[in-house]
Amino acid sequence: MTRIVALGGTVRPGSSTELALAVAVEAARGAQAEVQVFDGAYLVELPHYAGPMYSAGAGSDLIEAVRRADGILIATPGYHGTVSGVVKNALDYLEDLAKDERPYLDGRAVGLVATAYGHQAAMTTLQTLRAITHSLRGWPTPMGAAIRTHAGLFSSKGACLEDAAKGQLELVGRQTALGAMRLSR
Repeated sequence: MTRIVALGGTVRPGSSTELALAVAVEAARGAQAEVQVFDGAYLVELPHYAGPMYSAGAGSDLIEAVRRADGILIATPGYHGTVSGVVKNALDYLEDLAKDERPYLDGRAVGLVATAYGHQAAMTTLQTLRAITHSLRGWPTPMGAAIRTHAGLFSSKGACLEDAAKGQLELVGRQTALGAMRLSR
């Protein structure tokens, strides 16, 4: 089974970023991937990354999940045109994979989702996520979702109500699963 780690969210449970990630996760599961989610509640509990010698086991479940993963889904809100602190901190923990046989995100498909109230912030955040993914040796999916959030984008039950946004998110999830399957052969 193809394994994917999904990480993302904000300090606010049920944020539009978490809801967007959930749409991508369901699409990846629909493409026969097993997905383990590390949401905002998990991310806000991670201490600031202090290096592998100083983290005292913090984030070890995230690190082990990524180590075993074939693909990664990352979702972040665009804060001032870039990645949020809690998501960036979680990505900093991937430094613990530096000396692995498959370092960082090497050989893994990486699906990216950026959410923001404006198109510009969503796009610059997505570009930053792509740069981070390249720096970590990951393979970003051809589609990255830059979602402009607004009241009414998601229903009270978390369904995406805008066809264009839903289509982007589902495509990112499917491409992550497909890319992970192909890269793990």
